[in-house]
Formats: sequence, C-alpha cells, structure tokens
Amino acid sequence: MKKLRKFLRAAATLVLLVLAPLSWSAATNDWPMQEFEPDLTNLPSLQNGLQLYANYCLGCHGLQYQRYGRTADDLGIPRELALEKVVFTGQKIGELMTTSMDPVQAMAWFGAAPPDLTLEARLRSPEWIYNYLKTFYVDDERPLGANNKVYPNVGMPNVLMHLQGVQRFDTESEQLVVEPGSGTLSVQEFDQAIYDLTNFLYYVGEPSRLERQRLGIYVLLFLVILGSFTYLLNREYWKDVH
Repeated sequence: MKKLRKFLRAAATLVLLVLAPLSWSAATNDWPMQEFEPDLTNLPSLQNGLQLYANYCLGCHGLQYQRYGRTADDLGIPRELALEKVVFTGQKIGELMTTSMDPVQAMAWFGAAPPDLTLEARLRSPEWIYNYLKTFYVDDERPLGANNKVYPNVGMPNVLMHLQGVQRFDTESEQLVVEPGSGTLSVQEFDQAIYDLTNFLYYVGEPSRLERQRLGIYVLLFLVILGSFTYLLNREYWKDVH
C-alpha cells in the first residue's frame, strides 16, 4: 500500500511538471496563434533559415550546442561556402556557433544577456517562435521602441523591421497592420522568411531527428521480424507438450 501511494504521488508530481508550463503559457498569452508545420526535408527552407539567422540573430543569440560544420553538412551546403557566407566572427568551420556579443555589454543594453537559442524550439515549440517573430509592433512607450503580442514587454528590438515594415497595433480592430511600402519584403515573402527561420531553429533543437526517425523504422521492422521468428520457434518447442 505504501508503494502504491508513493507511485501515485510520483505520477501526480510528473503530471504537474508537464502541465505547469502549459498553463503558464496559456495564462500569459491570449494572442491567437497561427499554426506552424515544420519540414526538415525542405533543404532550401533550412538553408535560407540559416542565412537569416546568421544575418539577423547570431549577433546576439548564439547556438552554443551547434557547430558550423555539422550544420553545413546536414543542410547540403559546401563547407567553403558556409565559411564565406555564414561565419562572420573569424571562427573556424568546426567551431560552435557562439555569439561575439559581450555579456556585460548585453546586460547594460538590454537588462539581461540574450539567451542561447539552441533548444528554444524544444522549450517553447516552433509554433511559439513563428508567431513571436511575426508579432512585433511599434510601441513608443517601450525602451527599444517595440513590443510583442506573443511575449508582451519583451526586452528585444524588432531586428526584422526593415524586412517586414513598420507594423502597428490597431486598437479598434485589434489587429496588427503593416504600413504599405515600409518593408523590403511583401507579406507573403516575409511570412516565408519567418517560416524558414523557425524551421531552421526546429532543426537546431534536434539535428539528428530525421536520422532517428529513419532508424526507428528499421528497428520496428527488425522487431516485427524477430517477433515472428520467436513466435514460430516458441510454437515449435511447445507442440509436443500439447
């Protein structure tokens, strides 16, 4: 009986640990989220996502568990080309994708050092990242002039504004509206860019995901074959008993 109570307490604790982040997220964000379906087989999308990350994110947010060389190999990019187009910090192709930003300066500028994003897609979900990157808007009351609908009062500037354009929140319609002609990309092009960037972060969260899934299929097939032979062998052993 004591063992049963211990098991039930452990199970209840596990459930609370799983549901607590979900309830916290729901309580702090009521913005309608757009669906996001990642595609790790879309190499052009992942390659463009890497380029966007290197150009707009890596200056502040590192990927301290991801190497340039591994990324280039997985995404079908020649290492020489990746070294030329992606590595801007003088690092070697085999090094980790760390940021060159000084943490002390980051604390002074933003109040906190920008977080590493290697596992961000696993921590928050790719859907969260996709909607977060699309919902920055002008807010003159914020220190950096921008706010966010998915993460209100975030201490981050809208680094993609010149691509998307000036986006404002219309209080009457309660919608985000981009000023026409203020960005370098159309709405469709910007949505695709954010998809590619989010898709890349989804890949970074578990680079071996596709390999693991392919291996899992072979393992299941092996278990099916092994189970079949085991069943036939077991029946052969016991036929004389019956």
